[in-house]
This record gives sequence, structure tokens and C-alpha cells, in this order.
Amino acid sequence: MSPTSSSAGTRVVLAAALLLPAAFLSACSVGGDGCHNTAADLKRLAKQPLLSSAPAHASAPANYRGVGVTTGCDDDSSGAPWLHADRLYAFPGKPDDVIAYYTKTAAAAGWNFEQDPDPNAPSATVEGACWTRTERGRHLLLTLDLHPKGFSPEPKVGTGLAYSVSVGSQREGGKETCWHYR
Repeated sequence: MSPTSSSAGTRVVLAAALLLPAAFLSACSVGGDGCHNTAADLKRLAKQPLLSSAPAHASAPANYRGVGVTTGCDDDSSGAPWLHADRLYAFPGKPDDVIAYYTKTAAAAGWNFEQDPDPNAPSATVEGACWTRTERGRHLLLTLDLHPKGFSPEPKVGTGLAYSVSVGSQREGGKETCWHYR
């Protein structure tokens, strides 16, 4: 073997070693652009009227005053990215009052209540509730969570309860159900 063919072979191996990881990384994002360029969609979600609608006496938790609606895009690379807009509230009443308020308000705004298909699932008054609708060709989920987790700092409510309201959608506007991510 001549020195030229050996160095050419080395260059081919080196090029393959450098390009192969890039090819694998590109394959992970073939289905879309991840969370890049989602600002306009997140802004539309943040303007959903039910995020700013709450029962009488509900307010932002003491340590969330002035925060308002937050947005995010979750891309775990196992499917379409999940875009969402969320708002935390503190409420001095009972969970049933929160559920009743959103059930009435969501229905009036054209949202459809989605019943959990699992007969062993906790009732809506224990965990929260969920509604769906389609807007501008995008399937949206409105979720009410009576036990919000993952917020930092933890919401301070004093007496009563903390709850979150969220409007979310797959980046591509898919047809996820309220109970898909269980």
C-alpha cells in the first residue's frame, strides 16, 4: 500500500467520524424544528382569554404577583414539541368552586369537556379537569390542575389552594387528548 492511499483512507475515516454524529443529530429533528421559531404560536396561546379568567376572589399567589401568564415549549425529542401558556392562581374557596367556574366559563367560550376514559381515574374535583377545542386548525387543550407541581418557587397561597390553568398544543397542531400524557 502506498503512503498516499493510506493517508486518503485516514481522511475518509476521519471525515466519517466527524460527520456521523452530525447525521444522527439531524435525524432526531427530521420531524420538525423543535422549539425554534415558536414565539408567534406561544404569544397566541398566552392571549387565550381563559388564562386571565378566574372565579371571584382568586388572585396570583403572594410570590407570583405581577408574573401573569408564562409560556414554554417542551421538546423531549420523542414526539412533537408541546407548546403551552400557564397561569397560577390562589383561591380561598373549595376545589369544587374552581371546577364549577371553569366548567361554565369554558363551555360558554366553546371548549368541550373531555371525560377521562379510565373508570378508575380520580374524579374531576380531586385532580382537575380538561377541555378541548380547535382554533385556526390547531387542536388545543385547556387544563385545570388543582395540584400544580414543578413551579419554582412553590406558590404561596396562605389559606385555600393553588391551581394552574394551562392552554397547550402540539407544535404541529396534533389531536392529543387530555389523557394522552398520563
